[in-house]
Amino acid sequence: MTDFEAIRAEFPILDQEINGHPLVYLDSGATAQKPQCVIDAESEFYSTINAGVHRGAHELAARSTMAFEDARAKVARLVGANWEEGEEELVVTSGATGGLNLLATAFGNASMGRGGEAARKRFGVGPGDEIVVSKAEHHSVLLPFQELAARTGATLKWFELDGEGRILADTAGDVITDRTKIVAVTHVGNVTGAVTDIAPIIRRAHEVGALFVLDACQSVPHLAVDFHALDVDFAAFSAHKMYGPTGVGFLYGRRDLLELLPPASFGGSMVELAWMDRPADYMMPPARFEAGTQPVAQVVAAGVAADWLMGIGMENVEAHEHELAGELLGIQDIDGVRLLGPKSNERRIGTIAFEIDGVHPHDVGQYIDAQGIAIRVGHHCAQPVHRHFGVYASNRASAGVYNDKADIERFLEAVGGVRKFFGA
Repeated sequence: MTDFEAIRAEFPILDQEINGHPLVYLDSGATAQKPQCVIDAESEFYSTINAGVHRGAHELAARSTMAFEDARAKVARLVGANWEEGEEELVVTSGATGGLNLLATAFGNASMGRGGEAARKRFGVGPGDEIVVSKAEHHSVLLPFQELAARTGATLKWFELDGEGRILADTAGDVITDRTKIVAVTHVGNVTGAVTDIAPIIRRAHEVGALFVLDACQSVPHLAVDFHALDVDFAAFSAHKMYGPTGVGFLYGRRDLLELLPPASFGGSMVELAWMDRPADYMMPPARFEAGTQPVAQVVAAGVAADWLMGIGMENVEAHEHELAGELLGIQDIDGVRLLGPKSNERRIGTIAFEIDGVHPHDVGQYIDAQGIAIRVGHHCAQPVHRHFGVYASNRASAGVYNDKADIERFLEAVGGVRKFFGA
């Protein structure tokens, strides 16, 4: 049996008081805390083998490159991607936002003929074509593809949501048409915690020859994920949500698609041959998409985080957080509280958004923070889903592997005191 109390002890930041109370951290949906092994890995890299990767012939550069690529392989194993040399399917990015922008930019470049006719046919969009998202999307999905549609003349369409904020996957046959070229949706809603029924959406996208892009930010840290088994074409996720460092993320792409996709940014390390009088010859993936100096220490630490998660077992993480989600749903029993999202503990993770009648979300957040409990306040970079619920902002509590039932009890107790404190 997994010892989650021992796992919790691996997080040094949790051993402190906030406002005179032991810290309860329930904001993992924004960024997860880091176990000591991840903190040590980044520090040790700088202390022992710090050097540029893929460009130096000296010993430190060789060791740094090996550590960098070993970390890429670890993260690839976590998400079910290829990692063998020449078959790599993970591109290092600055985060999921960087990966999704890279993808939208590359699609735009292909639309303009960059990368050749085959790339234009596979990735290009223009007037008469459709790009499909959903109302549940984080702005990092919505905005890059909204802008791609604006630049190319394509039409942006979207899936509607049900009363609990779930994407209406059973409408895929109507929303996705023969004119659809790209479908980009979230695996798990960052506001509602709802797990999207992506299988029928992927099937329909592939039936019409569309590319399917998955936002996996909120699924990779909490669920067992295998991109090959899911049959997605591209997927983006961030290291800092999976107990790794900030400033780094990964873009997954099927190898055949990455080889065809034109680059999105340009500079050192991504070019094979550069000329003054003709276009450059670019490297094969993933180097083609990794211009400039990479966040090597952060990638190495992200590999340690992936290894650490696999050591726990994602099935164990999933089971533990399922219990926490059930405890969090007890918020529905508190008078004056409205849950924004699924009300049952099925097809969801331990993330809940809520509003309290008569009290502004920022006041709620301040009161709860005064009890030493960290939650998120605002629209969580997902304004359309908030409008769907008829609100502009909410409070969000999101659990991680280090939380326990005592944390949830303290949180619910604090929520229960909000209306009385404000006289609502």
